[in-house]
Amino acid sequence: MDRLIVAILKNEAKQPLFSVEERAGMLEEVIKPFPNVEVGTFDGLLVDYAVQRHANLILRGIRAISDYEFELQTALMNRRLQPGIETAFLMAGEAYSFVSSRLVKEVAGLGGNIAGLVPPSVEEKLLRRLAARREERGSVTGSG
Repeated sequence: MDRLIVAILKNEAKQPLFSVEERAGMLEEVIKPFPNVEVGTFDGLLVDYAVQRHANLILRGIRAISDYEFELQTALMNRRLQPGIETAFLMAGEAYSFVSSRLVKEVAGLGGNIAGLVPPSVEEKLLRRLAARREERGSVTGSG
């Protein structure tokens, strides 16, 4: 059976708004209608994870031409490391080519409408998390 694994890198260098476990949980919720899609987490090299999961194709999204150079370099390095694993690129639709997690968080944090940019369940969690962060900052700075 063909399957798609949505893989989340455990990257200690980044400080995301949600933990890897929280992001995996949100993805699990969103992919429920698709029985051949699963969520996985990994650290280290993506191609090593692909080998471990018996995957033969890495699918990468490209939003804009600025993504292409990095993605091409990564794909070529992955091919050198694991020649049996191919990389394919999926272009974002024009309506979503500008969307990034950074931009969505920034707009949401400033009170802008992000409906349609993330699934409703993710939007709800994001708005709650941002509100909690604002509350934390307010209580820290207001205790003067």
